[in-house]
Amino acid sequence: MEVILKEDIETLGHRGDIVKVADGYGRNYLLPKKLAMEATAANKAVIEQMKASAVRRSAKEKAEAEQLVAQLDAVALVFERKVGDHDHLFGSVTSSDIAQQLEQQGFHIDRRKVQLEEPLKQTGEFLIPVKLHREVTAHVKVTVKGEETAA
Repeated sequence: MEVILKEDIETLGHRGDIVKVADGYGRNYLLPKKLAMEATAANKAVIEQMKASAVRRSAKEKAEAEQLVAQLDAVALVFERKVGDHDHLFGSVTSSDIAQQLEQQGFHIDRRKVQLEEPLKQTGEFLIPVKLHREVTAHVKVTVKGEETAA
């Protein structure tokens, strides 16, 4: 089955691409969720208009993301966690924690855009990439410290 993608799908392609998918995947997932539409002659004509608007939208999103990069590169986040032997944390700092602290500072970043391969379990300074757009990535400085104990 050939479908035209309405949204970017990481495993298939970008908005406006015509891709061939398994019939069940197209009928049961892509079409009901409105992520794609069937590739008919009429829809192919409509897709040309969608591509033009997608290019404009993508350019606008990229410009906004580039402005946000300048602001995010200046941000430094500090997390205090309980520490055990060898500076190993009890618990960890996750992408959700980073996104939540960015939210508190006025940045609306989805946790899935924080490109943390695995949670931070050591103390130290880390440069964490935040993917704001397909072509734009910011880096946020994250410092993980051990909690001060009054014992």
